[in-house]
Amino acid sequence: MIEDAGRVDAGLGADEFHLVSARPVTDPILAKILVVDDDPRNLIAVEEVLRSPGVEIVTADSGESALRRVLQDDFAAILLDVQMPRMDGYEVASLIRNRPRSSRVPILFLTAFNKDDMHVFKGYSAGAVDYVFKPIEPLILKSKVDIFVDLYRKTEEIRRQAEQERHLLMDNLRVRSEKLKAEQALRRREEHQAIVLQSLPIALYTASVQKDHRQLHFTNESIERISGFRPEAFLERSDFWSSRINDEDRDRILNELKRLEEEGFVSLEYRWLCADGVERYFLDQTVLMRDDEGRPREFFGMWFDITERKQMEQNLLHASKLEAVGRLTGGIAHDFNNMLSVVIGNLDLLKKSIQGNEKAERRVRMAMESAQHCADLTYRLLTFSRRQALQVSTINVMSLMPSLLELMRRTLGENINASVRADDNIWPIQVDRAQFEAALLNLAVNARDAMPDGGDLTITVANQTVEEGKSLPRGDYVEIAVQDTGIGMPPEVLAKVFEPFFTTKESGKGTGLGLSMVYGFVQQCHGRVEVDSAQNVGTTIRIFLPRSYEIAEDTSNNHTGVTTPFGEGRTILVVEDNPAVRQVATSTLHSLGFTVHEAENGDEAARILKKTRDISLVLSDVRMPGDLSGVDLARLIQQEHPEIQVLLTTGYFDGEETLNDLNLLYKPYRATDLAEKIQDLMKLPEIVELESVTARPEAAVA
Repeated sequence: MIEDAGRVDAGLGADEFHLVSARPVTDPILAKILVVDDDPRNLIAVEEVLRSPGVEIVTADSGESALRRVLQDDFAAILLDVQMPRMDGYEVASLIRNRPRSSRVPILFLTAFNKDDMHVFKGYSAGAVDYVFKPIEPLILKSKVDIFVDLYRKTEEIRRQAEQERHLLMDNLRVRSEKLKAEQALRRREEHQAIVLQSLPIALYTASVQKDHRQLHFTNESIERISGFRPEAFLERSDFWSSRINDEDRDRILNELKRLEEEGFVSLEYRWLCADGVERYFLDQTVLMRDDEGRPREFFGMWFDITERKQMEQNLLHASKLEAVGRLTGGIAHDFNNMLSVVIGNLDLLKKSIQGNEKAERRVRMAMESAQHCADLTYRLLTFSRRQALQVSTINVMSLMPSLLELMRRTLGENINASVRADDNIWPIQVDRAQFEAALLNLAVNARDAMPDGGDLTITVANQTVEEGKSLPRGDYVEIAVQDTGIGMPPEVLAKVFEPFFTTKESGKGTGLGLSMVYGFVQQCHGRVEVDSAQNVGTTIRIFLPRSYEIAEDTSNNHTGVTTPFGEGRTILVVEDNPAVRQVATSTLHSLGFTVHEAENGDEAARILKKTRDISLVLSDVRMPGDLSGVDLARLIQQEHPEIQVLLTTGYFDGEETLNDLNLLYKPYRATDLAEKIQDLMKLPEIVELESVTARPEAAVA
């Protein structure tokens, strides 16, 4: 920012002028938290938990009092008790949401009751962003509120910065108009003003009021740095400026300009095509200058490049969409995958009892495929929202390519020519192998859909060293580029390509999660994905994944399904709070020859382990009621019963607990998946090898 840019001596005459500068805002940002509860003890307790420097706690003991507070102040977050006399929390939240000024304030419901799904859904429908159940865990409450306080401060900081920029622009416009009236002062300060303007992404211009078009006379050379065009280019054609406005913005901008002569000032935001072929966002502010008799003389305006600010807004919007869908997915994934576990497990068991009945086998196979598609959809939702734990291993990309290329060729069809190009000695990477293969297959299928008449699909693998100044942190990366010769994407589609549920395919032919899944997977791997596309030329999607300095694992030994009983003489303890899921797991293990004990929760499992000495493996859910979660139970077994193997299962993992060296099997799983995992853990010999019925990679394609 510029400070005292136009300071002059006290002896200057009345015709002299001052360039008023905008000074940076240094006042600390105070975040106010409104806590609403009819019990004064709860108010005192919450206030003690949340008190911290820079945070002011405002309390209210009723819904009416809370609404009065909301009318008076702006809050970073509102903690709202659900059960209150006269006006409950749902009604208060709805009234707060209906008021424009407070419609975006995050509301967290505090409740000791109404924990069922219906009331929780009612709370979210009323406008809540989260629930905190009583008795309140201080650390959890403070952590959640700190997130909203930090977001409020960042938002307020951006708002202050934008206000500061606006003041700077207005001050410079006013100063410039004064310069045009004071020729003598303008001559003395011409050099200083040029230095100021050269340091800012601003271009000044004048335009005649006698013509219908806008031939802009730029008064400084900044326009070439901003747009790539020299000032003379704007004078060569009368429609040069208007012809390069984005088609979607042109009519709106031209209509707003019609008000300029009447109102004397207009502020425009539009996309404009620069000399390098890139559209940039510009803030164009124009004022009408009048002569001494009040007659219109000319227009004076300023161009300001706001592309980076717009990009930040779009990134924030995209992150908000991911977070919203991620919250929704996380809320349903656990229960949904538990239900699918029951369906898939019983279908596996039913399949054995109907062998030889072709009609019944066909129906079971169709039901199994549909259940697997449901499981894959949930998996993709969790993946792109980055709420799915990765099962990371160090792999050599080129060792996967032969089998993956063969699968692609079968999937893509004969009219797609798929090939792989690679540098020598490609570095290893650390990724979830299944997600990596699914991501590349997703990109290949999207490329196929972009080439309805056939074409070339080329996968290029190369080592890349990124230096400072790039979009990636400095370091070594493996670049995987998937290039097609398809129809390409227009700019409006390219801008939304990673948004969840966005698809250009016909209804029923795509979920809009394919590229979103790829985006989420790459972000989890601390990489980056870039897209280049031109209509009727093709699309190239580049994935950059960090190099690993560990030795790549051998991926050539693929397991096959085992269904013949191999567990005679061994005992497994199944720990699962869902009775249906527990019954399916128990039946599956019985069919594999194991003796099975059952427990509803971790506490009961710990008691059984103390009394029973012949248990070889514990199969436990991660999320369970009681004092011991699945992870806690696994740690207890590692300490007190190191000879017992532990296999954890879960339908949803949000990263709140660290699994580290624990073994994990995601729900819903097939009987063969469970058998293979147990066989690996217990170091049992393979009895019979059958065709693998694990989920095909094709099933992960959106």
